[in-house]
Amino acid sequence: MDEVDAVVERVRERVLPDNEERAELQRVAAEVIDRAETAVADLPVDAEVIQVGSTARGTWVAGDRDVDVFVAFPADLDREELEEYGLDVGHAVLPGGHEEYAEHPYVKGEVEGYDVDLVPCYDLDDATDIRSAVDRTPFHTRYLEERLDDRLADEVRVCKQFLKGIGAYGSDLRTQGFSGFLTELLVLEYGGVREFLAAAADWHPPVRLDPEDHGQAAFDDPLVVIDPTDPERNVAAVLSAGRLASLQHYAREFLDDPREALFEPREPDPLDADEVRAAISDRGTTPVAVVFDAPDVVEDQLWPQLYRSLGGVTDELDRRGFDVLRAATWAHDRAVLFAELAVAERPTVERHEGPPVHVRDHAAGFYGKYADGDAYGPFVEGDRYVVEREREFAAAAEFLRSDALFDVALGAHVESALEEGYDVLVGDDVAALADEFGAEFGEYFDPRP
Repeated sequence: MDEVDAVVERVRERVLPDNEERAELQRVAAEVIDRAETAVADLPVDAEVIQVGSTARGTWVAGDRDVDVFVAFPADLDREELEEYGLDVGHAVLPGGHEEYAEHPYVKGEVEGYDVDLVPCYDLDDATDIRSAVDRTPFHTRYLEERLDDRLADEVRVCKQFLKGIGAYGSDLRTQGFSGFLTELLVLEYGGVREFLAAAADWHPPVRLDPEDHGQAAFDDPLVVIDPTDPERNVAAVLSAGRLASLQHYAREFLDDPREALFEPREPDPLDADEVRAAISDRGTTPVAVVFDAPDVVEDQLWPQLYRSLGGVTDELDRRGFDVLRAATWAHDRAVLFAELAVAERPTVERHEGPPVHVRDHAAGFYGKYADGDAYGPFVEGDRYVVEREREFAAAAEFLRSDALFDVALGAHVESALEEGYDVLVGDDVAALADEFGAEFGEYFDPRP
């Protein structure tokens, strides 16, 4: 056994649930299923209660305390009735639970320390007939139950722990990483965690895998794994190019220098205000932060809008010559669009080139527009008219505090929140955010792949 296998074995021993944990989870899952079946019996329709997810497939990591139970309703049931009956069952099973929303509402709660999701779906014969994304989940569970033996299930556990350790596990739209189902398919495809990491280390995206040889559908993603139960779906659609690159980096690092530390999530030391100011001083940059109340929406709606808004703001800062070095977005009770600028102020004037003089009509129009104005010029440089005109915003902060901010690409809920009011912090003033975002500053100023 070489050191790679030795590390994998040591991690396997840590992440494999013991008999007591298995029995406890099975007992709680059986209790949830029994409650759900009792609640279904009171409905005017039949429905099947199904345990799904990693605990059903035997691939959960020791210490995970999640139980996912679906209630599969007849395919001809009206959507509104499915939602109504699903919530009725959910609240009966989880009287202290609360409603959350994916493509339709479901109930989330706790039973004896376990986090339980009680989700309605349709009972379908084919995953290609789905009405919502959750309808695929029972098909995924059945597919893997037929193919994952105990050895592969343990390999999946180790792989999940590796992805958690490098911060790439999770298909939520904040993380944009590897889902549990994607991880299971990749381990199944390559036959083990070591084999998967060795393959990933040499990938040249875009990479396409098609476990059932469907041979259909074209996707424009860095990793494409065709859903074995639905050929029109890429299981890796949420995975970002950055998370894929991160996996490749750490796969190579692990194979070159195998160690258990890579399987442990890194918790950056939070920075206080003084440490934030010191980091800014060391870097000689000018940070700016747009701070506003976080929109009251579920995270899978919030984070895509924050990423879109950050991109819109930073693209415009770059276009206006403020040279964004790096940027990030964070959210708790408040949300932050944070950008670190290499250039925070520009000259009062900016150069603006016109068309070549020989392009008569366009050149005449350009000349006429500026000839009687306040700009320097027009003058000829080379074969073109050029003017030096007043810059709209000489400082990045002026732009961020202006109505022009609302002309960039913003997420709808973010735009609404900004319309309610926001603050712009510049330079050392961003250190005031350290009490709420100290961990985020710690990660930002100590970046890793």
